[in-house]
This record gives sequence, C-alpha cells and structure tokens, in this order.
Amino acid sequence: MKQRTIGDVQVSSIGLGGMPMSIEGRPDRARSIATIHAALEAGVTFIDTADAYQEVGETVGHNETLIAEALASWGSDTSGILVATKGGHLRPTPGAWGQNGNPDYLKDAAKASAKRLGVESIGLYQFHRPDPEVDYADSVGAIRDLLDDGMIRMAGISNANPDQIRLANEILGGRLVSVQNQFSPRFRSSEPELDLCAELGIAFLPWSPLGGIGGAKELGGKWAEFQAVADAHGVSPQQVCLAWELALAPIVIPIPGASRPESIRDSVLAAELELTADEVARLSA
Repeated sequence: MKQRTIGDVQVSSIGLGGMPMSIEGRPDRARSIATIHAALEAGVTFIDTADAYQEVGETVGHNETLIAEALASWGSDTSGILVATKGGHLRPTPGAWGQNGNPDYLKDAAKASAKRLGVESIGLYQFHRPDPEVDYADSVGAIRDLLDDGMIRMAGISNANPDQIRLANEILGGRLVSVQNQFSPRFRSSEPELDLCAELGIAFLPWSPLGGIGGAKELGGKWAEFQAVADAHGVSPQQVCLAWELALAPIVIPIPGASRPESIRDSVLAAELELTADEVARLSA
C-alpha cells in the first residue's frame, strides 16, 4: 500500500479506526480480531483507538485491549504497526460524552493506555477533545510533559480548531504531528484545519471519513456524484470517497472505522485508486 508520514514514521495511507468494534452494536470479539487481522493482511500499518471506545458505562479501554490482543495473536512481525490512542474523552452515561482535560488525569490516562496496549511508550498519543472547564494550554502541556518524559513517542490533538492547532504546536515546541478531526462529504467544516495542517506539514486524520455510522451507505444515494465516479471506475463509492480525501493533500490519512473484514479490505483499495483532477473537483463541489 502507498505510504504517508506521521512525524518521522511512515504508515499506510489508509488507517483503521477501531471505534465500531467497541461501542454499542459492536460485533463479537472473534469478528473484531478477524477485522484487525484483515487490515494487517491488506497492508494497514496505522491503527487508531482511544480509551473511551467502549460501551456506555463499561470500564474504559475496551478497544485498546482488543487491539493489543489482535496484535499479539497476529502471526507476523508487528513492530512496524503504529497504534495511536487518545485520552481526555469519557462515556459516562447513555447519549452523553464527557471531557476531562485535567493535566494529572491525562498523564494517568496515558499510563493506563500504555499498560492496556502492552507497551512502555505509546507511538502516538492525542488529546481527544478540548475540556471547557480546563485551559487548553494546560491540557496540551500535559501532552508535552508525556512527550518529554518518553511516555509517548509522538503527540497529536483531536477535534481542534485552527487557533488550537497553532497553540498546541507552539506549546509542543513544533512537535505536533497530527490533528484528528471529523471530515467527510457530509461534514466539510474542518476544511480550514485540513488546509492549515497542509501548510504546517502536520498529518490530518479524518475521523468518520465515510460519514459516520450509516453515512457510508449514503455515498451511493444522497451523494450521487460519488456513485457516478465509482461506476466509471468499477469500484465502490466508499473507495471513491477515501481516494478523494487522499487527493486533497498529501498529509491526509483517512481512518475509516470497520467491524467486518470485508469492509476494511474494500477501504484499503482506495489507496491505489487514482482520480483525475476533474473528478476531484467534481467531488469537492
């Protein structure tokens, strides 16, 4: 698979988002592990998770332990796999997500994530979401301390606006390597963040790149242009969507969620799909 870069690490241009394998409606553990193994077989070397990817009220870290189990049971070398996790987001009650950007909490959360992942140092750790009750600089300062202490090898942020990206990069001394924001055909409001990341050379990781749960099916209906381009290439509209995002900038690395092996196998084929400039312009419009 074609490669892109996060910090100084080369990863597959399509990653795997682990959330659907751990939240409500998740598949059984065997199918989830088979999905992760299918991704690895297809050449995926970047997996995204978070300590908050769990069913509501469940003990934190379900997805992290799932990924650790899948990597441990994989029959080949996994030293080249970059696992990114996040802290600062909570799922305490049904229908509600909470935040905790307290520096001490983030440091403890990172250590707990490392233990669940079975590593001494997390490859990429991202502040999951700003906490309105905590100064953003203080939260990012905790990520800087984790980086300086070697608890994490690379630092990123998620759900951030342009000002927060600039501030985080300043606090981290120019060591911000990734921004993970929602971005898809139906959610385009993160275009300023994507453009800024391209300017700064920071990886932009679209979450829900196919439109979220249920959104992938709309690509063949509501977003008819994606189906038209897919028909022209003889591929799925989901592949076209991911190929379009890859074409927007060389710093984009989509992380489609998957809960079935066939889903991630289809997604990774987008890395080889070459769209024309006209097709990219049509899809962007």
